[in-house]
Amino acid sequence: MGSPLAELPLAELPVDALPSMAMQLNASAIAPEGAVLIALLLSLIVDLAGEKAATRWVPPICYAGLGTALVLLALQWNSPAEPSFLGSFLADNLAIAFRAVVATSTLLSLMLSWRYVERSGTPLGEYAAILLAATLGAMILCGSTDLVSIFVSLETLSVSSYLLSGYMKRDSRSSEAALKYLLVGSAAGAVFLYGASLLYGLSGGGTGLDAVALALQTSSTPVAALALVFVLATVAFKIAAVPFHQWTPDVYEGSPTPVVAFLSVGSKAAGFALALRILVGCFDPFSMQWKLLFTVLAVLSMVLGNVVALAQTSMKRMLAYSSIGQAGFVMIGMVCGTEEGFSAMVLYMAAYLFMNLGAFACIILFSLRTGSDRISDYAGLYQKDPLITLGLSLCLLSLGGIPPMLGFFGKIYLFFAGWADHQYLLVVVGLVTSVVSIYYYISVIKMMVVKEPQEASDVVKAYPEIRWNLRGMPALRVGLVACVVVTAVGGILSNPLFTWAGEAVSGTPILSQAVASTSALPLG
Repeated sequence: MGSPLAELPLAELPVDALPSMAMQLNASAIAPEGAVLIALLLSLIVDLAGEKAATRWVPPICYAGLGTALVLLALQWNSPAEPSFLGSFLADNLAIAFRAVVATSTLLSLMLSWRYVERSGTPLGEYAAILLAATLGAMILCGSTDLVSIFVSLETLSVSSYLLSGYMKRDSRSSEAALKYLLVGSAAGAVFLYGASLLYGLSGGGTGLDAVALALQTSSTPVAALALVFVLATVAFKIAAVPFHQWTPDVYEGSPTPVVAFLSVGSKAAGFALALRILVGCFDPFSMQWKLLFTVLAVLSMVLGNVVALAQTSMKRMLAYSSIGQAGFVMIGMVCGTEEGFSAMVLYMAAYLFMNLGAFACIILFSLRTGSDRISDYAGLYQKDPLITLGLSLCLLSLGGIPPMLGFFGKIYLFFAGWADHQYLLVVVGLVTSVVSIYYYISVIKMMVVKEPQEASDVVKAYPEIRWNLRGMPALRVGLVACVVVTAVGGILSNPLFTWAGEAVSGTPILSQAVASTSALPLG
């Protein structure tokens, strides 16, 4: 653990050691998570007061909790990263950046959720509490530096995600999605636990990642390689990388759409934070091995995700396979092992947050008005709802990497980092599969825009008259407008965003050390 004092019973500690332990607890490091926890508890309490009270008070409680968390994260930025809770948590810039992505994704997902949940007739406060519990697990996972805290936060995120996937109890598809997610996720959790037990044994009884890293520096046994495989399998499951992606399409299609929006960003961000924390921080002696495995996973994810997306007829399944391909793009930065690669990862996750949630906001609005998510039913939508058409088109173009959208600059930074590190295979595959992704994204846009009025789908012909106005705009439209605006103009502001991402890497000791060790290797 982080301190030998932690191994002693409290009654046996010397009196002068108690202040030292209090300083090592450093509870202010998880103040943002405290704000989320308070919002969670208040949501449950208000929900007990009845449906009317929940409808009125749960949304502002969630906004206040998540907004407070984001403010506290901003105040922690560039502050000295001191270990907390006896070395089990570290609020460095990397953790702050990914925790901010998770909290923002939850905030936007909740804004997209209220009307959807109310329409389904399920308890609002209960839904918000479970989503905040998933957020709590994901945020703690981003900064965990101990095998025990990693497992507890990972399971908190996972169990909450299973509940959210099956939240529409009367929908058989939602129940099926939750069951599949539970079975596969439980297997992944067991695999991680077994790998963690191997690392515990190799470190001589230590659970801190620093102790594990020190033990792996001098251990090249097959047991260490086996632990690497188990840990990497768990990471690949959380980020939905091929071949650990089987759960993704079914869960995305069957789960409530706002839940899918959160899983596609918040859960994936936590998975990449875990990958950086444990693979880069602990398995540096095995960097060649895990980078080779990640190269294979990245190529498979980019190819399969984008090619299979071509054949999808459901918008949610298409975005599911798209998210698999997007994970492959992000892995390019991780394989590089350079400061530019890590920074591009952080930047792209921030960009993916807005463009993906913006697309899901449009899908939610369309499904609320039509009850459909079939791509063919979007035919001629421009005639009835030009603003949803515009928003979805901009977000899909950004996901495809069309300039001057935010997604274009995110991919450019990733490809530049890969090319500078001589990852030519990954860059070429990324460029080719990006062209493939542009085809199926533009096919949706063509379906909405090019169709003549008489060629519109029956669903669009029966589309209700919509009058958009800014007065009294509900949260769903506010979230949609915010995502679309950031996606459209974020490319202009990409340089400040990249500076922010660079500070997240340079202010993180484990990433700085990894970059230094990579630079010290002889070329060729």
